[in-house]
Amino acid sequence: MTRRLPCPPAPGPLEAYAARFDDLLSTLAQRRGFREYLAGLLLPRDRNKTLTCLAGAEPVVGAQRASVQRLQFFLSESSWDHEQVNARRLELLLTDPATAPHPGGVLVIDDSGDRKDGKATAHIGRQWLGRLGKTDNGIVTVTTCWADENLYYPLHAVPYSPAHHFPKGKSDPGFRTKLQIAAELAHTAKAAGVAFRAVAADCAYGDQDGFRRQLASAGLPFVMALKPSHGTWAHGKDAYTPVHAAHALTWTDPEHPGGWTSVERTFRDGHTETWWAADATLGWWGPDGNVRLVVATTDPATLPPQATWYLATDLPRPGGPREADNPEPAADLHEVVRIYGIRHWIEQSYKQIKDELGWADFQVRSDTAIRRHQTLVTCAFSFCWDTWFAQPPDREPAVVPTAPPTVTAVGPAERGPQQNPPAPTGQLAAGNPRRPGLARPLDHSPTLLASLEQRTPATRTSSPDQRRRRRPPTRSLLPGLTNHR
Repeated sequence: MTRRLPCPPAPGPLEAYAARFDDLLSTLAQRRGFREYLAGLLLPRDRNKTLTCLAGAEPVVGAQRASVQRLQFFLSESSWDHEQVNARRLELLLTDPATAPHPGGVLVIDDSGDRKDGKATAHIGRQWLGRLGKTDNGIVTVTTCWADENLYYPLHAVPYSPAHHFPKGKSDPGFRTKLQIAAELAHTAKAAGVAFRAVAADCAYGDQDGFRRQLASAGLPFVMALKPSHGTWAHGKDAYTPVHAAHALTWTDPEHPGGWTSVERTFRDGHTETWWAADATLGWWGPDGNVRLVVATTDPATLPPQATWYLATDLPRPGGPREADNPEPAADLHEVVRIYGIRHWIEQSYKQIKDELGWADFQVRSDTAIRRHQTLVTCAFSFCWDTWFAQPPDREPAVVPTAPPTVTAVGPAERGPQQNPPAPTGQLAAGNPRRPGLARPLDHSPTLLASLEQRTPATRTSSPDQRRRRRPPTRSLLPGLTNHR
C-alpha cells in the first residue's frame, strides 16, 4: 500500500480532533480541506462565512484564488461521504464519558429556516422561516439535538424539499413532509445508540396527531407542546381547548392549590422559580389516558400566555393503571416539566451554530454541498466541546469581557421572530440566551479554546483588507488562528 503523504497540521488541538476523521478522507486534498474548512468556521465572524471568508480571501474578486477553489472543490466535487463523517462525529461524542448521552437526557426535534435568494438552489422555496417569523424564500432544515441540563449538541440534520421540487408534487414517492423527516431522524438517533428519556418538540410538531402516533408506535415516548387553541370535539360545557381544561382545574391560592402541584425550576443563572403543574382532562386525554395533558404555568389563576405550557405526553402517571404495563418509567409532573424545559437548549444551539459558525452562510446550490457544509458546522461545534473538556483542570482561566446583562422573559415563545443578539465571540459553547435556561450549561468566563494560545500558531493566511473596509479586527475563537494583512 502506498504510504500516505503527510497533511499540513491544523493549529493546536484542532489537529488532534481532525486526525480522527482522516481514515474517512481518501486523499491529501480532502484531509487538508477538512482542516482548512473547520479552521475557517472557527475564525471570528467579521462577515458571512462564505468560501472566500473561510479561505481568507477578499469577497468576489478573490473567488478565483487557489485556496478558495480548493475549498469549493472539497465541498462540492470531492468524493468524501458526509454521512460517514457525521457518524464518526457522533461516535466520538457517544464514547467520550464527558459527552456520552444518558437516559435522563432529551431528544429535541425542531426545524430551522434561513432566507436564501433565487430558485435554482436545492431545497429552496417560499415557506415558513421560523428564524424570521414569516413566510419567505429560503431553506428549512429539520434537526435533532441531544440535551440535558448541562450539555447539548446536534445529532442529525436533513433539509426539507418543498413539493415543487418533485415531478408529482406532494404525491411524488420521494416527497417527505417535515413530520416524516422528523420521525425518521428520531428513529435514526435511537438506532445510533443515543439514550434519552423522551422526545421533546414545540407545538408545530405536538399539534400533529399523526406525528405523535408515529413516535408512540415506534416506542419513542414524547413530551410536546400544544397550542392553547388546540381544539377537540366536546359535548355541551366540556372543555374543548387546553385553556378550557386548565381553567376547569381547582385553584384558590398557593396555600390551597387544589389540583395543582408546585414545581421548582432552576435557571441558567442559578435562580429558581416556582411554577405550578397539573394533569388536566381534554376529550379523551386525561391523567390515565394514552395521552396526558399537563399544564405548567407561573400563575394558575390567570394562565399568562408567555409563561404557560400545555404539554401532551404519553409517559404514564405514577401510581396510575398504565404504569405497570408501560415499558417506560412513570413520570410525575416535575419530570414532565423538566423534560420540556430542556427543549429550549436547541434555541441556544441554533444561536451558536448560526451566529458564530455560519450554518446559513453557504453559497452553494447542490444538495450534497449543502449537507456537507452543515455536517462540517456540526463538527466545528462538537470540536469545541471536545476541547472544552480536554482543558487541564489546573489551568488558569483566560479573562474575557463579560456580556452585558440582559432582560429575560418569563416564558419562551414557541414560534415567531426573536430579537436575538449575536452569540459572544469570546465563548462559543455557553453564550448568553435571552430566555431562561437551565442550570449551568458551562457558565464560565474563559474563552472556550483558550488552550490554543500556548500551542503551535497557524500558518500565515491572507484576508481582505480590513482597513479598507474600516472594520476593526476581531478576536478569533481559535486564538492560534488570526487573520493577517
